[in-house]
Order: sequence, then structure tokens, then C-alpha cells
Amino acid sequence: MARTSNKPDEIPSTLPERLKQLRTERGWSLEQLAQQCDVSRSMLSQIERGQANPTLGVAIRIAAAFGLTIGELVGEATQRGSAIHVIRHDDPAHHYRSDEHVTIRTLSPLKLEKDVEFYELSLTPGGELKSAPHFAGTREFLTVQQGRVSIESAADRVELSRGDSASYPADVSHRIANLGKSEAVMFLVVIYR
Repeated sequence: MARTSNKPDEIPSTLPERLKQLRTERGWSLEQLAQQCDVSRSMLSQIERGQANPTLGVAIRIAAAFGLTIGELVGEATQRGSAIHVIRHDDPAHHYRSDEHVTIRTLSPLKLEKDVEFYELSLTPGGELKSAPHFAGTREFLTVQQGRVSIESAADRVELSRGDSASYPADVSHRIANLGKSEAVMFLVVIYR
């Protein structure tokens, strides 16, 4: 997806420079980084040139290749002097857009090393979020706030409506799809083991 402006649902505009800086510091070519994070060389090149935004999954793989959290990758500022970490709804570091049908907003601090992550997930009518397997043992917990969705985890499938929750293995291919005619809004918790 091409970046045209620094809208709230995009990775911060500092990512192209940050990615190139990290790659240069390690002496990696684009090909070497591609092998480290399992993201195509052409996609990495587009991200570095500011011509594409990574999906959340791609951003996670890039950050992991450098041994960083997503917050460290995108240069999230650290709050000083307070034990309370606030995430504002319009903070671009916490907004991601996978495609024109999916919006993902993290509700947990990006900079923390953690085994649990919280997200708000919105799907337009007909929209879906397909995910490759996460690390072994990863599970997801989904609660539907609005709409009707289906969840597929490997060969299993279930439908959920407003107020329903489900947990499922996320270390296999999985998919969340909006079955309704209006936007579906969910809260997603990912637990890494």
C-alpha cells in the first residue's frame, strides 16, 4: 500500500529512515535483511523508499530480525516521570492498516518486552485478516464488540456475534472475517509462550 501522507492509521514516516539506518549499522544488504525477516527484498526496498507501509505482521518480523520491539523499530518516545503509559487514539505509532478492509490499533505499549499484546481490530463489510502462523504456542483471544465475524484456525471454524469471545491456536494459519453488512469491531489479545 503506497503511503501518501502520515495518516493516523499508518506506520510513522520515520520508518524508512530508521529501517535503512538499522540495516546499514549491521552491514546488511536488502537481500540479507530479507532472509533474516522472511520479507521480500522488493517489499523492504519499497518500505525504505517510503513507497509502502508494512502490515503489522511484516513490521513484527522486521523488528524481530533486528532484535527490537515494534516500538523500538518505529522510534516510539518513552514517557518519563510517570508510571502511567497512555495510548492516545490518534497516536500514529499505535495505528496500523493492513489493507483497505482492516485496521489494527495496538492497545498495549509497543516498547515493552511482553508476552501479551492487546489490539483493537476493525474490519469493513467483507473484510478479513489472514495471518500466517505465529511462534509455537501462541494463542489469540478475540471478543466481538460490534458485528458478526468468523474465525478459522487451521481446519476449525466458528462464528461469533456481539459480546461473544473465543480463544484459538495462532501458531497455525488463521483468519478473521467480517460476515455482516456493517463494520465489525473486536478486541484481540495475543499471548506468546
